[in-house]
Amino acid sequence: MAREIALLTNPTSGKGKGARYREAALSRLRDAGLIVRNLEGRDADEALDLARASVADGVEALVVCGGDGLAHLAAQVLAGTGVPLGIIPAGTGNDVARYFDLPRQDPVAAADRVIGSRTRTIDLARTGSRYFITVLAAGFDAIVNERANEMSWPRGQMRYNLATLVELRTFRALPFTLELDGAQIQRDAMLVAVGNGISYGGGLRIAEGALLDDGLLDVVIIKTMTKPRLIRTYPKLFSGTHTQAPEYERHRVRSVTLAAPGVTTYADGERFGALPLTITCEPAALSVFA
Repeated sequence: MAREIALLTNPTSGKGKGARYREAALSRLRDAGLIVRNLEGRDADEALDLARASVADGVEALVVCGGDGLAHLAAQVLAGTGVPLGIIPAGTGNDVARYFDLPRQDPVAAADRVIGSRTRTIDLARTGSRYFITVLAAGFDAIVNERANEMSWPRGQMRYNLATLVELRTFRALPFTLELDGAQIQRDAMLVAVGNGISYGGGLRIAEGALLDDGLLDVVIIKTMTKPRLIRTYPKLFSGTHTQAPEYERHRVRSVTLAAPGVTTYADGERFGALPLTITCEPAALSVFA
C-alpha cells in the first residue's frame, strides 16, 4: 500500500521560493509513488488546522515547504505523536534545516530525504502547551524583532537593520532573574537565549555546543557590554567564537524560568510570549527526516 503524506506549504516564504520549491518537491514525491495531500492555508491558523486534520487522519508524515516558522507550526502538531516531520527548506534563515544538514537550495534533493525515510529523534523545548525547536531569544535581539514587526517600512532585511539602529540608540542591559533547575541567579544582560538547538537568525550560533538530543537546554547569557563591543561581537556569532568573550555565560539545565521587564520573546523566528516564562526540555519529542 502506498505511503500517504501531507505536504504543507507557505507559498510566500523566501520571497516566493516556497511556491516554486513546492512544485519541484511535489513532483518528486509523487514520482516516487507517495500519495501526497497538497495543503496550503490562507493564514497560520488555517495551516495549523489543516496539519492537525491530516495527522488525525493518519498520514505517515507531515512535510513542510517553508522556513523555520512553518517547522515551528508543525512541531505544535507533531510533538509526542511519533509522526515524522519532513522539511523542504524554502525560508530565509532555515536554521532547522541546518540542524539536519538538509539541502537548502535543492528541493528535489530535500524531497529525497523524505522518500528515504531515515529519521532522527530530537528534543523540543516547551512552555505550557507550546513548543519550539531552535532558540528562544530574550533581550536585545527580541526587542529588535518586536520593533521590526511594528514597522511598515522599509521592506525585507533593511527593516531589521533599521530597527537595530533605532533600538541600539537607547538600549541598556536589562535586569534578568533566572531560575536554573531551581537555583536562582540575577544578571544584568544584553540578552538571554535558551537553546534547544544551536542557532537562530540564519546561522547565528548563539547556543554553541547545544545538542538536540541530550535532554537539556542551553541557557546563554550575554552580560553587560558597551555598544561598540556589542557591534564587534556580533559577527563572532556566525562562527560560535563569541563564547570566548568575558561577558559570555552558559548553563545547561532541564528547566529555566526567565523574568525581565518589558521583554517579548521570539522562538523559531516567531513571536512566542512575554516574560516571565518557564521553559522545559521535552526529551525525544519529535521525529525528523534527516
